[in-house]
Amino acid sequence: MNINLSLFTQAAAFALFIWFTVRFVWPPLLRAIENRQKQIADGLAAGEEGRRSLEISTREAGQMIEEARGRAADIVAQAEKRAAQLVEEAKLAARDEGAREKTAAKADIQQEVSRAREQLREQVASLAVAGAEKILRREVDAKAHAQFLDSIKAQL
Repeated sequence: MNINLSLFTQAAAFALFIWFTVRFVWPPLLRAIENRQKQIADGLAAGEEGRRSLEISTREAGQMIEEARGRAADIVAQAEKRAAQLVEEAKLAARDEGAREKTAAKADIQQEVSRAREQLREQVASLAVAGAEKILRREVDAKAHAQFLDSIKAQL
């Protein structure tokens, strides 16, 4: 055998193998590689987008938390202010109620004092009338009158 013929035959077989590979094997491999590269690129892009979205969400969550803290502080301040107002209103109401009760008690005391004075006047008047009646029934005697006036004093 001739080396040239075997070399040409091997070269032709190799060329045929290359042509077959390029024509039928290589395109599906390239499509699979391109699809895989596209999936990897899409995954990386989605990961990057997710990272950016996470950063944005983290910032927004921080802002919302700060706003919520501010609102909570405002609400607490308003509640404390309202509580102080309620305490002051309760104090004023208690003072007013105490003053009203004190005034009512003084009025009741005045009425009782007036009633007692009136009863005392009635008793003194009845005693004076009774004493005058007894004096007029008896004869005028200084000793008897003195005893009678002492008994009246004792009754008063």
